[in-house]
Amino acid sequence: MTASQSPRPDAPSSSHNLDNEHLIKESSPIYHDTPKQLLGVYVKGIAMGAADIVPGVSGGTIALIAGIYERLINALSSVGPNLWQIFRQQGGLKGFIAVWRQVDATFLVCLLLGIATSFATLAGLIKHLLDNQPLLIWSFFFGLVVATVFILLTEITRWNIGRLALFLLGAGSAVVISSLPLLTTAPSLPYLFLAGAIAICAMILPGISGSFILLLMGAYDSVLEAVHTLNFSIIFTVIAGMATGLLLFTRMLKWLLSRYYQATLALLTGFIAGSLVKVWPWKTDALGTLNSDAINNVMPWQYPTGAHWLTTLGLMLLGAVLVTALSWWGRRGVRP
Repeated sequence: MTASQSPRPDAPSSSHNLDNEHLIKESSPIYHDTPKQLLGVYVKGIAMGAADIVPGVSGGTIALIAGIYERLINALSSVGPNLWQIFRQQGGLKGFIAVWRQVDATFLVCLLLGIATSFATLAGLIKHLLDNQPLLIWSFFFGLVVATVFILLTEITRWNIGRLALFLLGAGSAVVISSLPLLTTAPSLPYLFLAGAIAICAMILPGISGSFILLLMGAYDSVLEAVHTLNFSIIFTVIAGMATGLLLFTRMLKWLLSRYYQATLALLTGFIAGSLVKVWPWKTDALGTLNSDAINNVMPWQYPTGAHWLTTLGLMLLGAVLVTALSWWGRRGVRP
C-alpha cells in the first residue's frame, strides 16, 4: 500500500492478507507480477477449479483463503462500458494495453488457465471419487471448510451484535439453500438465463458452489447436455446470464467490501460455515443406503459401512493442513 492509500476505518489492524495491507479499493490497483507470482496465481486457479467441481464447495472460498479474492473482485468489477472509452482515449496498441491493465487481464488469464487445467485433469478423478468413494472426498473437503471458517473468524477483530447477526444470517441462508429440494422441471431459456446469473454469483461468493445452484434449480443436466450436444441457444443463454450476474454482483460486492469490510467478511464467513451441511461426509439416500445421489446427512455411527474414524479424521486433518498452508502462502503474496 502506498503512502497515499490509507486503510478503511472498519478494516482490522493486523498484517494478514485479508486485512488493511490488501483491501478492496475504489479503483483497481496496477500490479507488476513476476513470472513466479503468475505461476502462483495459476496454481491457485487449479485449487479453485478443483473446489468448483464438487457440488457444494465454492471456488470463491479457495480464492478468499488464498489471498486473491480481493484482486479477483477488483478485476471482474473493472469490466464495463468505460473500457471502450479508455481504448478510444489511448487508441491502437496503447489503448489495448491500457484496457488490459485496467481489467488486470494477465491475472485473470492465469487464473482461468488454472481453473481450466483443473477441470481438464481433475474432473474425472473427483467425479470418480464422488461416485465410488464419497466418504473420502467429503471428509477431505469437510476438514478444508472447517479450517477455512476458523481462519476467517480470526480476521473479524471487532465483533458486535450486527456482525454476529450477519454471520448467523449467512450461515442460515447457506443451510436453507443446501436443504432445498432439487427442481426437475424442464427449464425455459429465460429460466436458464436467471439460473446462469445466480450460479455465477454463487461461484464468486464463498460458501455455495455455482454447480450446486444449477443442480438445485434443475438446470445442471440441461447445461451439461447442451455442452455435450453443442446446443448453442442454451449455451449462449446461460453465458449471457452469467455475464450479467457477474458484472452486477461483483460491483455490488466490491462496494460492500470497500465500505463495510468487517461486516461483509462476517456474512461471507457465515455462508462458508453454513455450507458444512452440504459437505458433511456421512450421507445416505432416502432408503438409508449408499449411491452417488446420497443426500441425507446421518450420524457417523449410523453410516451403513461404519464411521471409518481413522480414514475420515485423517482426511479431514489433511484438508485442514492444506488450507492452512494455502492461507500462509496467501499471506506471503506480494502487494501491488
